Amino acid sequence: MRIGIVVDSTCDLPPAYLASNDVGILPISVRIGDELRVDYRDEADTLAFLHSHIAERGASAETIPFGVEQIRDLFLQRLVVDYDHVFCITVTKTRSQIFENAQQASYAILNDYRPVRSAAGHNTPFALRVIDTQNLFSAQGVLPVEAVRLRAAGDGPGRIRARLENLALHTYGYLVPRDLYYIRNRARHKGDRSVSLFSAALGTALDIKPVLRGWRGDTGPVAKLKGFDPAVRALFEFAARRVSAGLLTPTLCLCYGGELDEMRAMPAYEALRAACADRNIEVFESVMSLTGMVNVGKGAVCVGFAAEPHEFG
Repeated sequence: MRIGIVVDSTCDLPPAYLASNDVGILPISVRIGDELRVDYRDEADTLAFLHSHIAERGASAETIPFGVEQIRDLFLQRLVVDYDHVFCITVTKTRSQIFENAQQASYAILNDYRPVRSAAGHNTPFALRVIDTQNLFSAQGVLPVEAVRLRAAGDGPGRIRARLENLALHTYGYLVPRDLYYIRNRARHKGDRSVSLFSAALGTALDIKPVLRGWRGDTGPVAKLKGFDPAVRALFEFAARRVSAGLLTPTLCLCYGGELDEMRAMPAYEALRAACADRNIEVFESVMSLTGMVNVGKGAVCVGFAAEPHEFG
């Protein structure tokens, strides 16, 4: 059986990995002022955006996921011919419309695929399953990496689906933002009042950086530390301890809102890489997606992995 895997463009995995493993992308459009960019996980394009004056207006940007008809057309044009079963793995539905759009599109696809497949010489059924990662950014990458591994091992759709749905419940994403004012302005633009001006001003004045956690569709702070570098050090040291304690998949994903060499020079980065090497954990590093950077600002650091329930610290 030919099994396809599709992610949305907020999934922070290296573009070379996605291409070499034939992982498709559902793009997201970003509108800033009069300019519209489509996020296809092109790191050069993302960095060009970061270094342009447009990035200064990112807090007021509008992110536009593929609509139901666009997703339907994408699948009917290629995927229903190239594959027999497709897993569409999305950002958490609590933060984006992508999951719901893909779910709605799946009903139309399953009603309309037969003539398309028949014309291509395929008379067998087609199946599509939409999976909510219940997470964001680099933490989204854990599930498609596992799907690729299971597909390569010859596992069938039923086993892959059960594994991914269980893994989503045990995937954690931790992020340290660099600019609280940006987070506050972005939240305000989207109608989210959870980050007040006072909190942003106080945090900036005292150089307090939160560590934010994504888990089971919920996002919120789990620690507040003084200084960006100390916060990143604490995050990387914590991640190294989780690696040493044992992860549920041999995968750790990192993303950064900027040049990756900047992240690699941060405190405790080398120690985290060493801990992963000791445990045979594969590390995936990528520039944060354009969509992600618009939402949390440049310079943010995020780490994702699957593990048993735990507390940050």
